[in-house]
Amino acid sequence: MPLANLFGSKGRLMLSALLISVVIFELAYCQKDGQEQRTTPGRKLSPNKPKLKKPADKGPRAVTAKPKIRAAAPGQTFLTQVLNRKTFKKVGETISVQTGGTLQLRCRGKPVQWNVPSYLEEDDDGRLRIVQHERYGVLTLVNTTGADTGEYTCYPMYCEDTDCRKDYGKAVKVFVFFPDPQELFVPSSDYYEVIQLRTNWPTVLPCQVTSPEATVTLHREFPPAEVKVDGTEISFNIKKGFTIHRPKPYHAGALYCVASLGNLRQSSTKYMLIYVNYPMAPPAPVIQASSSSVVVGENLRVSCTVVGEQDVIVEFTWKYPGQKIERPLYTQERTSPVGGGVARQQSQSVLLVDEMRDVDQGTYICTAQNLQGAKSVSTTVKVVPKAARKP
Repeated sequence: MPLANLFGSKGRLMLSALLISVVIFELAYCQKDGQEQRTTPGRKLSPNKPKLKKPADKGPRAVTAKPKIRAAAPGQTFLTQVLNRKTFKKVGETISVQTGGTLQLRCRGKPVQWNVPSYLEEDDDGRLRIVQHERYGVLTLVNTTGADTGEYTCYPMYCEDTDCRKDYGKAVKVFVFFPDPQELFVPSSDYYEVIQLRTNWPTVLPCQVTSPEATVTLHREFPPAEVKVDGTEISFNIKKGFTIHRPKPYHAGALYCVASLGNLRQSSTKYMLIYVNYPMAPPAPVIQASSSSVVVGENLRVSCTVVGEQDVIVEFTWKYPGQKIERPLYTQERTSPVGGGVARQQSQSVLLVDEMRDVDQGTYICTAQNLQGAKSVSTTVKVVPKAARKP
């Protein structure tokens, strides 16, 4: 008896549903089996990448030259103080570090170069260490003293291959004080220092203190008196000392500084100030001969004149044809004031040649020199026979 008749109409429906399910399962299995990639639970399918065909003819490969890369200086340079392994502090114009401690500065840049006070450049006793890391440089100074007080500067470097130079425009600096309870002034090996006062040139008296809290005054040794500091004629800067902006003759003499902090009061090195009337520019001499053509046996006068600032010393030197036979040099020099609203003077040197001879013919050169430089001028003189001279 057939199965359909055995189960009746309900059985036929169940049998039909079973056959349809088998057919659907077979179709799905065949479709999956035909695919190149099969999914795995937990993974995503990656898209197929087409494979590039290699050329059959392998010729020489074209090489593109790589351009030289210039290592430019960093956009902005930072200078920080390392307080400990995890603490950094951006520095201002000045900082104070306790003597006997450690100063550590970090500067961003690859590479960087450091400038330190001249005392450390000469001899740091192995206390100074500079290390360049990949992106920054580190300056470390141990066992610090008051003598280490001064300016510390970091220069980022601009490099092309192996050639590097300082980028002065992006330099960062900090003035570091090392307060010393026993030394208010930065120690000096000199008992006195000679400083030249130049007209219209600012002069600095480097009374450098180790503590920014110290009070500093300026004094004259003879006669004993405190020098007035008005901020215009004379000013004071805690990082530089005293500046005489426009030196005058009355500023000359022996001066010194006095620093006081709490109950401590100390004097600095003595400064011997010598006034020199310094010219604004080299001299501008003018040369003139009494005649450009001189008859044998007559005399010649060649003058060299400089008009310049008052009280400025001008030195004259001569070169003349008679030097070849060691003919003696005779000159007359004088200085006289020049009238007018501005105080000026005329300096003059006159070369005298008696009884001209053929050997005196040629070029006469005068060189005038002052503290700013020297300049030479010349003129040519001919010697003619007596009969050849025009009436």
